[in-house]
Amino acid sequence: MSTEEKPAAPRSLAEALRARDDALLAALLRSRPDLITPVPTDLTQLATRAGTRASVVRALERLDRFASQTAQALAVAGDPATYPELLGLMGGDEGDPAVAAALPQALGTLREQALVWGADDRLRLVRTARELLAPGPQHPSATGLGPTVREASAGMSPGRIQEIVLTAGLPSTHDSVSAADALTALFTDRARMGALLDGAPAESREVLSRLRWGPPYGQVTADPAARLRWLLDRGLLLPTAPGTVVLPREVALHLRGGRAHRAPEPVPPVVAAATAHRPQVVDATAAGQALSALSTVAELLRDWDEGGPAVLRAGGLSVRDLKRTAVALDVPEPVAAFWVELAYTAGLLASDGEADERYAATPAYDEWAQLPAEERWGRLAGAWLAATRTAGLVGGRDAKDRVLSALGPGLDRSAAPEVRHRVLTLLAGLPAGAAPAAESLLERLRWERPPRGPLPAPGAGREGGREGGREGGREGGREEDPRTRLARWTLTEAELLGVTGRGALSAHGRALLGLPPAAAPADRPEPSGPGDKLPAHPSHHRPAVPEPLSPDAQEAARAAAVRLLAPLLPEPLDHVLLQADLTAVAPGPLQAPLADTLDVLADVESKGGATVYRFSPASVRRALDAGRTAAELHAFLAEHSRTPVPQPLTYLIDDVARRHGRLRVGAASAYVRCDDDALLNEILADRRAAGLRLRRLAPTVLAAQADPASLLEGLRAMGYAPAAESAAGDVVIARPDARRTPPRTAPEPVPDGPPVPDGTLLAAALRAIRAGDLASTAPRRRADAAPPAAGELPRTTSAETLATMQAAVLTGEPVWIGYVNADGAASQRVIAPVRVEGGFVTAYDHTADEVRTFALHRITGVAELAED
Repeated sequence: MSTEEKPAAPRSLAEALRARDDALLAALLRSRPDLITPVPTDLTQLATRAGTRASVVRALERLDRFASQTAQALAVAGDPATYPELLGLMGGDEGDPAVAAALPQALGTLREQALVWGADDRLRLVRTARELLAPGPQHPSATGLGPTVREASAGMSPGRIQEIVLTAGLPSTHDSVSAADALTALFTDRARMGALLDGAPAESREVLSRLRWGPPYGQVTADPAARLRWLLDRGLLLPTAPGTVVLPREVALHLRGGRAHRAPEPVPPVVAAATAHRPQVVDATAAGQALSALSTVAELLRDWDEGGPAVLRAGGLSVRDLKRTAVALDVPEPVAAFWVELAYTAGLLASDGEADERYAATPAYDEWAQLPAEERWGRLAGAWLAATRTAGLVGGRDAKDRVLSALGPGLDRSAAPEVRHRVLTLLAGLPAGAAPAAESLLERLRWERPPRGPLPAPGAGREGGREGGREGGREGGREEDPRTRLARWTLTEAELLGVTGRGALSAHGRALLGLPPAAAPADRPEPSGPGDKLPAHPSHHRPAVPEPLSPDAQEAARAAAVRLLAPLLPEPLDHVLLQADLTAVAPGPLQAPLADTLDVLADVESKGGATVYRFSPASVRRALDAGRTAAELHAFLAEHSRTPVPQPLTYLIDDVARRHGRLRVGAASAYVRCDDDALLNEILADRRAAGLRLRRLAPTVLAAQADPASLLEGLRAMGYAPAAESAAGDVVIARPDARRTPPRTAPEPVPDGPPVPDGTLLAAALRAIRAGDLASTAPRRRADAAPPAAGELPRTTSAETLATMQAAVLTGEPVWIGYVNADGAASQRVIAPVRVEGGFVTAYDHTADEVRTFALHRITGVAELAED
């Protein structure tokens, strides 16, 4: 009768990984993509890489709070630990149903990411993680626990530890190790430990209470007070250095009821829905914001058409130019920085690269401006969602205390795209039309990705004077962690861009994430006003690692968002309302040709639901300089006005046109030409023309020692309307939108480490790792020498190699070879030779899973595989 043999417990992380199937290995490589950059040769190398400090730190930083607490508990447990021991550390002596329900998943996460290995009766935290998380004097644990009795008493004299053992009521032992074990047994026995503490003075119990939740270290004088002496004599406090004592881990766990953490958090915080709106109102509000975003970006780039502000020597926009831009856009400076950075991220804005370097619109802006409004928004929203540049940092300081400027270096934060996606995904988890309570959302994010570094343990205080526990760090006034700041900026920027409306995720914003449309709950009462509140949304499921969208999926999501937004945007208008006070009112967005002409003919006076334009002599002259005639301007206004053209506006255009171009300015240095010599006499007699240093060359020509541009500006300042002319005598038409940069590409996002591998790369990497592991672990048979050490290439003579290869061709048996390629890289392979001729071996390579040809002179050696 045969019985099934129980599989042997893994002795190392490599053996644990070797026992995994491809699905579990793929999950590991997907959650820790740095492990396949480059692809490891075998599972032993994968395990080694998974235990390096940089990789472990990165993996620990990506754990949620409960998984982190589980890893921290394992770091203070025995090595190896059992599952009941871990459950006791997490739930305490009394147990916690929520902890018991969530612990298997948290432990599964640690196992999946190769931070923990072994069966439930022998759980092992990888060595590097234990070194990072275990408590020590220089790096306190987030649990607030201190060293064990054995660790704390390692440097204590044998006589002193025997005194402690006797005072604690234990029999004397023969050495210090057994004495430490006896104290450990006492402190971990709940009944005996309770009896010992019942006899402690109240002041001594108060000291223990202060140190219970950490920090476990305190200071004492050379002559401790009686309350401290009682604790020191019984080992409840142990000295670690002169003037410093520590609360042993076993004592702290007894005082805590067995719990490693003061407040385990097995369940994610609920994202509370603060207010509710009808989804239609949210979508309409978001669409209005999207339209405003498009007009703001277009206004910014039109303002910089003739050459924007200069580029700072270190790169970026000066503080003064940012203020000017904010005034021009009528927004606060942080908001102006966001629009400038968004245009730059979308590739619509760049530096011109000239000697006098300035910012200007790129040729891509002209293409963007011709797109429908919904397509323009899709380009901006897609660029914002994937960008690592973070406008919220503008005005702050970098590590060298230099001010961070808009469009300058130092604004990339690789975590920004992930935080934006996660914030919007949490919004998508709320009922349609619900806006979250910001603090509950931020708390959820902090649970999913706790801030870096151990937080100061709560509950610590001074025992009095210089003795007792040191005061713990203050909870209030701590600066927000970077991810929290990114999340706050995401909420603000999403509202500005029209991804959200009234704080709730819009339908097109949801589509932008690649999510299906929200299902309206039938049992949810319809809110009657914007202040109606909803109950907290039960989104406490542990978050899974999101699968990144492929480029094709991102483009499909953007197209879906554009389709949903299009019906919400108003149709561009082909008319305005002219008024008698020399203004025109555009009751909505205008068609591009109409808006472009009005931007030249009038100045924007106010924006909002309707845009107000004002006509002035300067704006009319600007249109005439651009090549328009008075008749064309009259016809344009009559065609596009739903109201009759007011008489004051007609008079204004005729008056400016009558004076426009009577004076002609050309290059001599510069000259003024006019058919009316009386007008030239008037200019010569004007004292304001003294700076132009004019002199008469002919009855109708004046010469100036100023350049044509200065002469034009000076005559216009005197109230005239001169026109520039070319060498041929034709009027020079001034185009206000002629400046563009050379073709520029949008800035590339800075990735947060290696990208998550796609399915094709994962499959190829797994095949290579499995094949390499087969080659490195296959049993070998050598008749004449001992087998090489692990990782060492086989060594045989050329004659032996040839003979073994020819024999393998006849028998069809696979062999193990060492091979050095043309680049000098050595590898081990398992091959099945098919043919040997001309100095080459044609064989099926199990490592590459294909037929390959190998040069015999590059084979270092060959060995037959063992029959088993």
